[in-house]
Amino acid sequence: MHLLLHISVICHVAGISGQYPLVQNVTVTEGGTANLTCRVEYNDNTSLQWSNPAQQTLFFGDKKALRDNRIELVRASWSELTISISDVTLSDEGMYTCSLFTMPVRTAKAYLTVLGVPEKPEIDGLTKPALEGDHVTLTCITQGSKPAADLRWFRNEKEVKGAKEVNASGKTFTVRSSLQLLVDRNDDGVAYTCRVDHVALTQTPQQATEVLEVHYAPRVEIIHSLGVPQEGQYLKLECVSKGNPSPDPVMWTKDGSDLPDLERMIVEGRELTFTSLNKTDNGTYRCEASNHLGTSSAEYVLYVYDPNALGQHSTDHALIGGVVAVVVFVTLCLIIVLGRYLARHKGKTTVDHT
Repeated sequence: MHLLLHISVICHVAGISGQYPLVQNVTVTEGGTANLTCRVEYNDNTSLQWSNPAQQTLFFGDKKALRDNRIELVRASWSELTISISDVTLSDEGMYTCSLFTMPVRTAKAYLTVLGVPEKPEIDGLTKPALEGDHVTLTCITQGSKPAADLRWFRNEKEVKGAKEVNASGKTFTVRSSLQLLVDRNDDGVAYTCRVDHVALTQTPQQATEVLEVHYAPRVEIIHSLGVPQEGQYLKLECVSKGNPSPDPVMWTKDGSDLPDLERMIVEGRELTFTSLNKTDNGTYRCEASNHLGTSSAEYVLYVYDPNALGQHSTDHALIGGVVAVVVFVTLCLIIVLGRYLARHKGKTTVDHT
């Protein structure tokens, strides 16, 4: 586990002789190893001693005083006494004292902070499958953190805000975060992730993910391959239906009845194909899709045009357009000529009055 050593140097000075112990506060993750170092700049062969928060002596010089296999000597000299505590637990946290046995005894205190590692989070409250329109509350919980962990929610990769609750449990904290959802079809297949952020998690944060499965009634639309269907052409109608469970198969009808000509009207899956259109194909075509949550349908009104009539109509339209353009041009010319005439007449009248 990662060991964090920092914070200010603490020292206790007595007199002016220059003999005083120097120590540092230590922060360590639960289960890790803490090194406690006490140094003296000037020492006249006086012994150093480490004691725990209960004032039990751990080491006096290089002599071990407490029977605890986790505590070992790292270095012992007249200027330094360093010990290590392995497999640190939360109960090891507290104020440790280094004593320099001068007259009087001089001490320095170092605080050992133990970080509680949060457990892997769990997500509760998810019903599979959820139904469109359901109100769902997802709850994420993690235990064992010290200080209290932070929980963050993500909808796929986008962060969303949850409601956080923190409860103390001895020296550690239990943290919950709730996320309320009004489920719709857009949530189908969406991953909701709860992530734990904590100072003890120095590498990859802990997280849990649940993927929503949403069941919803189908919606249907018809897509057609031709804008202006004409006799003899090939036409494909596609029934696009979206629902969960998938609404298969779809049902095609014409004018409320079964399809009349299955030789030219071919149904393959969701597609209705006309190999060669004719006037008898005119009518209202309906596609219907169902699952256990409901039924949906869409209609397409087919009118098959005569290609010769469309060509004649195009010629007529062009002729009419040309006549209209000529009339507009002549009208504009008349307006311009009339305007000039009126302007000249008005000017002549003004001169005569003068």
